[in-house]
Amino acid sequence: MSSYLFILKTELPAAINSFLSSHGTGDAWYQDGRLLLIIVTLCIVLPLSMSPKIGFLGYTSSIAFFFMLYFAIVVVVKKWSIPCPLPHNVTTLSDTFQTSNSSGSECTPKLFVVSSKSAYAIPTMAFSFLCHTAILPIYCELDRPTKKRMQNVTNVSISLSLLLYLISALFGYLTFYAHVDSELLLSYDVYLRHDIMVMTVRLAILLSVLLTVPLIQFPARKAVTLLLRGDQPFSWLTHVVVTLLILAAVLLLAIFVPDIRHVFGVVGSTTSSCLLFVFPGIFYLKISGRPLKTFDSIGALVLMIFGLIMGIISLSVIIITLVQSS
Repeated sequence: MSSYLFILKTELPAAINSFLSSHGTGDAWYQDGRLLLIIVTLCIVLPLSMSPKIGFLGYTSSIAFFFMLYFAIVVVVKKWSIPCPLPHNVTTLSDTFQTSNSSGSECTPKLFVVSSKSAYAIPTMAFSFLCHTAILPIYCELDRPTKKRMQNVTNVSISLSLLLYLISALFGYLTFYAHVDSELLLSYDVYLRHDIMVMTVRLAILLSVLLTVPLIQFPARKAVTLLLRGDQPFSWLTHVVVTLLILAAVLLLAIFVPDIRHVFGVVGSTTSSCLLFVFPGIFYLKISGRPLKTFDSIGALVLMIFGLIMGIISLSVIIITLVQSS
């Protein structure tokens, strides 16, 4: 939730500026990302997060998916709007492109690029597919919940997410190559300022992120409530208090964290690697009770070891990078 709120903090002022005829000095209240984040959290995120049923959030989740689909389409279309090598000193789309003297090698895609930044890649991808926390609440509210029906929901959801992520990442890289920004939309803002499609997709992404936060907040609140009250009857007081505390905590993190790359890197290398690889393997070995020599048990063990190695290596490189940069 803090990661998504961080996106709102950085992108919302830029989205507002893109609709203005000229950029201000940055002193206006609507150019303060922290203030805007507090406003949208109180006015939109908080009311949606108060819903006691996750089924209601299915409508907002569907809208968010179509916003992401539009984002992928725009990334594909704009691949041919920016020349390569990238233009320098371009302020508007109507200006004459002044290309650099770089060689054409800048426009040759590379299958693998290994550097210190690679430590952020796998954790970020792991973070992107981290939907495990919402599985049980969604299962409980399915019409005639069964393992097969839940598996179908999972297969469709992961497949659609993979397709959109793959298309967006591929064409985003093929547009900017080595100069792609960690926040893709900011790269377009440099070369296609005041472009209608870029401005609308920026708003679409912001709305998508905004509608996703309550969906992630639901299982977090559920977990905290179960820890505090166990199987006691539903209480609106506990529901409201836990919701406010969680949103306050993630809002403070989003306000004071300086770089979203660090958020995705640290969270992806720790909690995401555990939730994606380590915990499922442990749970399977615990529940199945099968000998470790069986094929499935070996697969679960390999999954655990891979998650631990990936998390430790990524977190170590990220810490080293942060220390060196400071």
